[in-house]
Amino acid sequence: MGTVTLGVSIAVPEPYGSQLQELRTGFGDAAAHGIPTHVTLLPPTEVEGDRLAEIRAHLSEVAAAFGPFAMRLAGTGTFRPLSPVVFVQVVEGGTGCSRLQGLVRDPDGPLDRELAFPYHPHVTVAHGISEEAMDLAFTTLAEYAAQWICTGFALYEQGSDGVWRKLHEYPFGSGPVSGVPAQLGSPVDEAAGAAGAAETAVRRS
Repeated sequence: MGTVTLGVSIAVPEPYGSQLQELRTGFGDAAAHGIPTHVTLLPPTEVEGDRLAEIRAHLSEVAAAFGPFAMRLAGTGTFRPLSPVVFVQVVEGGTGCSRLQGLVRDPDGPLDRELAFPYHPHVTVAHGISEEAMDLAFTTLAEYAAQWICTGFALYEQGSDGVWRKLHEYPFGSGPVSGVPAQLGSPVDEAAGAAGAAETAVRRS
């Protein structure tokens, strides 16, 4: 069996997911139709196909030990000039995402890998398009806001056509999430969101 390209992410639920996907398409991002709106936990990673059973077992264990947490999106940020990306900011839930992605990439697990950049949870709304179009995305969604309770994540595979398709969903169990209260407006995540906003402001300056 050959290799497959996998990703693990938290889906942005409806109606927000489709709204942001349509907007991303409207900004001229041709790849948007094949990328469900999400917060990445594991970026595109090539693995041997015969390791899928091991990977699924690992993700099941991670999800079973995790508990739900609040997610809130607000405003925009960018990784430019380091990377041609405009995103909607995760202002609450960042701590949960960071801890979760660390467990997914457990050094002793089947998805251990290094990242090209330090992990920064976000929802991409424009990637690799013209500077003018990315500026438009940045300003159009500057007042965007959405919130929900994250109750799990999913494993995706990228097809030869470039489209990402869901392989399996992993709902959280009843495990606690240390330091990440489940209610909206938790001080821990508000602090994390403020730190992320400060980082983005530095990148834009």
